[in-house]
Amino acid sequence: MKEYNYDIEEIKEENNGYTGFSADGNVVPPKKQKKHTGLKITASLMAMALVSAGSIGIYSRISPRTAAVQTAAVETGDETSESNINVDNVSLIKTEKSDSGEALTTEEIVDKVLPSVVGVESKFTVTSQNTGGFFFGFGGDREPVTSEATGTGTGVVITDSGYIVTNAHVIYDSEYGGQLADSVSVLLDDKTYDAEVVGYEVDFDLAVLKIDAKGLTAAEFGDSDSLRLGETVTAIGNPLGFDLMNTVTGGMISGLNRNISINDTDMTLIQTDAAINSGNSGGPLINKYGQVIGINSSKMSSTYYGEASIEGIGFAIPSNVVSRIVDQLMKYGYVTDKPQLGISCQDVTETIANMYNLPVGVYVTAVTENGAAEAAGLQAGDIITGIDDKDITTSEELNAEKNKHTAGDKVELRYVRNGEEHTAKVTLDKVDAPEE
Repeated sequence: MKEYNYDIEEIKEENNGYTGFSADGNVVPPKKQKKHTGLKITASLMAMALVSAGSIGIYSRISPRTAAVQTAAVETGDETSESNINVDNVSLIKTEKSDSGEALTTEEIVDKVLPSVVGVESKFTVTSQNTGGFFFGFGGDREPVTSEATGTGTGVVITDSGYIVTNAHVIYDSEYGGQLADSVSVLLDDKTYDAEVVGYEVDFDLAVLKIDAKGLTAAEFGDSDSLRLGETVTAIGNPLGFDLMNTVTGGMISGLNRNISINDTDMTLIQTDAAINSGNSGGPLINKYGQVIGINSSKMSSTYYGEASIEGIGFAIPSNVVSRIVDQLMKYGYVTDKPQLGISCQDVTETIANMYNLPVGVYVTAVTENGAAEAAGLQAGDIITGIDDKDITTSEELNAEKNKHTAGDKVELRYVRNGEEHTAKVTLDKVDAPEE
């Protein structure tokens, strides 16, 4: 092992600008400069673009006004059954292919799934700086201007009593500062419903909505783990808004278990060449038996700063992941098994490592009291260099490996303390319930 000789207290004193402390004790990387879309694909010069009509910049601006704020109330358990998926005793994943065991025609697939596909419209309050009309804003008063922005996407009915799944980025805007939508509405059968946000999880890009409606047609979900490369699929969605609502496109499974990084969050997604465009977010990717095997979420873009211009490379969240996350969102309003280490941290880059004779890795700035890392013996000043059998050099890599697990799983961390390498078995904590 390489010898490292350093005084961590001296380094901390010299770098009192260290940030990354977290109230919830999760792994928090240093803040990065935000790109226009903030999206990328690992090991590629291409970028990723989310495919709601708002998330890649096709916001419809209207005159400033005061928005009616909708409270995102959380359903908690009084309707919860022992079903593995939701409060209505409906199993989301059906392992059987079809009643006859035979593939459906495209027309039959559309007839089966289309009644379960809805339009989702979200309204956000966005604040921007008024430059006052001077060249590049110099000399302007720069008073903030508040306006309303509208984004659209697609959703899938999952119970006959009005529960709907869509992408989190359809109802939560992290690009323009809109955060959770002021109001969300659902368009179904030419009727518009006010929607309640039951719960959402940005890291998994999934959200559950509820509308006051009964007797809806719930989509049937298939087993994404049984997908095969080259299998035919169909997508249904609302590209470019509701003018082209219920557009049907077709293709195949182009790739499985694609490790994609979106907004610095690593996800394992299904790749398809079925046409997916702005507004398709939250819509179904369907197998040849008329079962939803993915929720469309993103596609490849040729540049960080352009729109989603690459064709034939789209991505969907696997239905088995959707099932697990939706189950928790419906029961608790948040993801209960999301893992955390209980540390705050900052990257030790090669430059910093060379300056201070440190190992490249993840510097622990703080540990959460009674958290997973503290229980395993980690301390502030430790530098994590590996998790399980994988070497890690950044907090992003550490998060990616951590997020392959669920709360309660054990991982082995390798870390350097005062120049000596150690290992620790860490039992991952679950994320605390959000404050109301």
